Amino acid sequence: MLIFSGFLAYKLIDIQLFNGEKYKQKAQKMVFKTEIVPASRGSLYDVNHNLLAISVTKYDIRMDVKVPKASLFDKEVKNLAKALAQTFGNSSNYYLSKIKKARIKGNRYLLLCRNIDYDTYKKVKEFPILNKGAFKGGLIVEQRTVREYPMGQIAKRTVGYERQDSIGKYKGVGLESAYGIYLRGHHGRRLVQSIGKGKWKPVRSNNEQEPKDGFDLVSTIDVNVQDVAHHALMKQLKTFDAHHGCVIVMEVATGEVKAIANLTKQKSGNYLEDYNYAVGESHEPGSTFKLLSTLALLENGKADTTTVVDTEKGRVKFYDRVVPDSHRGGYGKISLAKAFEVSSNTAYAKLINEAFKKDPEDLLDYYDDIKLNQKLGVTISGEKAPLLPKPGSKNWYGTTLPWMAFGYGVSMTPLQTLAYYNAVANEGVLVKPQFIKEFQNWSTVEQEKEERETIVKICSKENANKMKVLMQKTVERGTAENIYSEQLSMAGKTGTCQKYYYVKNKPLQYIASFAGFFPVENPKYSCVVVIHEPNKKKGYYGSTVAAPVFKEIATKIHVSSYKPKWVQTADSKFIGLPQYEKYEQLSDKYKTIMPNVKGMELMDVLPLLENLGLKVKVSGSGRVVNQSISPGEKIGSNKQIIVELS
Repeated sequence: MLIFSGFLAYKLIDIQLFNGEKYKQKAQKMVFKTEIVPASRGSLYDVNHNLLAISVTKYDIRMDVKVPKASLFDKEVKNLAKALAQTFGNSSNYYLSKIKKARIKGNRYLLLCRNIDYDTYKKVKEFPILNKGAFKGGLIVEQRTVREYPMGQIAKRTVGYERQDSIGKYKGVGLESAYGIYLRGHHGRRLVQSIGKGKWKPVRSNNEQEPKDGFDLVSTIDVNVQDVAHHALMKQLKTFDAHHGCVIVMEVATGEVKAIANLTKQKSGNYLEDYNYAVGESHEPGSTFKLLSTLALLENGKADTTTVVDTEKGRVKFYDRVVPDSHRGGYGKISLAKAFEVSSNTAYAKLINEAFKKDPEDLLDYYDDIKLNQKLGVTISGEKAPLLPKPGSKNWYGTTLPWMAFGYGVSMTPLQTLAYYNAVANEGVLVKPQFIKEFQNWSTVEQEKEERETIVKICSKENANKMKVLMQKTVERGTAENIYSEQLSMAGKTGTCQKYYYVKNKPLQYIASFAGFFPVENPKYSCVVVIHEPNKKKGYYGSTVAAPVFKEIATKIHVSSYKPKWVQTADSKFIGLPQYEKYEQLSDKYKTIMPNVKGMELMDVLPLLENLGLKVKVSGSGRVVNQSISPGEKIGSNKQIIVELS
């Protein structure tokens, strides 16, 4: 007893005089801790305030089946099983058996339902037994915030995502990542106290540091234009059994990107968005580069649109290599303007070579002056740098200059190509592509806008107008005459480029492209379409593979902008006017009851249902095949509708 008393006295003195503070802090940590109060991540909207991304709270409901007293459990367990069955679909016997087996096994963490919304959570809390709470009913509630994307696969890579790794670093793609610093906000902190059984309660009513919610961002994306671009590209990829492709639609004056669609063929045969080709894939552009070759000739005074060149029966030799024209026998002696319209490789190879072979630096200096050798500097990550060979470098040969003239030996992304076509439509002014229109600051209604950023002037207004005429004639009577329409003036250039021609033992493939703008008189939108590896048996030229996608997008945007109900043309079926008329009729007729939208396209359905005050959740792609609210049903407030597409 004396030895034990002595040891006890020693420990008391040691704790009080020497290690008391250490044990006090250890006890504090067991009872108190600082807990992170998550900030609410801002929402991402399209230009018309349709949701592209939003954070929502989801709940998992579990049950500690050992907690309820036997009298309560035996009396109410059947009622609990019945309530669960009515809400979640399985039979009451299924839930009754599940709960009773868990009670016998002493399960203290039985899952009842997962991933439910707040309204369902409030309902479940009132179920028999569970309504007694955690300490009498065994209710366990786990909540988390998840990011939802109402548009699904549409614009998936452009909207993107952001995640935090194990060391706290944020990584991701698209707008979610590029503007993550604004969206995520700042987390708060609060002191909480342990109340047993792993439960913690706040010590004070106020947080030590209040969380600051993230900005709400309004993007330049227009979901209606995005929907048109997505489905036009999807249809063409399927038609030509292509590997992948992309489409970008941009507003000419501002550089605001209205749509980006990127689709890749999966092993299943379906097409999904899994990579942002528009921003991140650099490739040889082919004949769409002839725009820049023509500007180099005009701006340096080396040629004019009336300059005549001999295409020499469609085959011109440079050293040991031959430049061929796609048209056998060539075009004879033609002007530069005609060479652009018919996309003569021989004409451009000769014109560029003769103009710059003595001083190729003059050509490269012009390209440097217009920033063609630099990235556009867009906010979305992954932009590849353009590639332009330099005299004296290892990739400069005697044949480099003539091959550059028609888009070989150089490399650009689709977005970079579009930016220069957009500049011609914009009277020669190259503007930086924009993805965010405005953002809302914390706890204020003040809207801050991102201003248009001019990069450089690539040519004179006079030469820009000359290029507009050449591109308009290309559509009217040149390589893109197959998309000519009397109802909408369009200007652009086709491109067809070989792929893998330099790789041994790999089948030759093609890249089909088209870039241009509309309407020609007062250009509003520019657009580029790039499709990789179409089935060669079905077609591979830019005119037949890519250009029709441009026409469909341009026509539908034009129709939706001007609403010409009275138009009766041969193109009416192609542009979907009956669908637009159906939208008008339904929006005029239905105000408080649900219309039948089956068979309609998403671009028509979205504005119709949102105007009825419905929250629209979309699954699938294509036309509407099913709607969760039946036609004729009365629409209540804050109701959500699920629209299935196929």
